[in-house]
Amino acid sequence: MAATFTWTIPTCEHVIADGGINVVHWRCTATQTEGTGDDAVTYTAASYGTVGLTYDASASDFIAYDAVTEAEAQSWVWANGVDQSETEANLQNLIDAQVNPVEASGVPWSS
Repeated sequence: MAATFTWTIPTCEHVIADGGINVVHWRCTATQTEGTGDDAVTYTAASYGTVGLTYDASASDFIAYDAVTEAEAQSWVWANGVDQSETEANLQNLIDAQVNPVEASGVPWSS
């Protein structure tokens, strides 16, 4: 089974004077449910980061803070160094390790 990935933009930092966004904070959350009914277990993994942006407020394609959509901010994240496929693959690997662990911790005696 494969995880479902949800990309969100929790906040953007911007210059008040011209409305230019100079930092976008992003999060990708992976969720995967294994099993059904009472035996279902949901696994999650997440990644969070920031992307610094350089903008030109006089450019014809400039979008000020109050007009930016989340989809536009997400596209800026992916266009400025965050590899969407790689991020999702890494999160899927983390989920896979939860579903089928290869390591454990603890002590072999009872207390």
